[in-house]
Amino acid sequence: MSESEEKGFSLIADVALFSENGVLMVKYADPETYDGQMGWFLPDSSIKYLEHPDKAAQRILREQLSLDKVQPRLDHIESFRGNDGSWHLAFHYKVVLGGKPKLKNSKEIASAQWFPLDALPAKEDVAHHGWSLTTLKKMRQE
Repeated sequence: MSESEEKGFSLIADVALFSENGVLMVKYADPETYDGQMGWFLPDSSIKYLEHPDKAAQRILREQLSLDKVQPRLDHIESFRGNDGSWHLAFHYKVVLGGKPKLKNSKEIASAQWFPLDALPAKEDVAHHGWSLTTLKKMRQE
């Protein structure tokens, strides 16, 4: 058994919602559910057992923000070793909306905010050492 198999793995999906030259970011109410991380995230979740990543992205929007008629599209996949040594596979989804939708945050979300693309939060205010900022930068380069 290899080292990565011994340490486990994590499958993650996140969704970048773009609208009116801005992007939606969230802060979660219970940081322990999110690796003890505080700060801004793209809406995300672990992918459930046997759940297709496309369905996970739709579930994230439906459960966390009450958006059920939005079809996210896979932008890119990232593979890396987490801080705990486990293997992470992250499916990054993207949605471009014509206008900002009315959101109804779940109890899981402490705060949701639209940030102008030219005024994103500082790296130190974003969870996982600014990971979402790196994801957004890659999405915008394509």
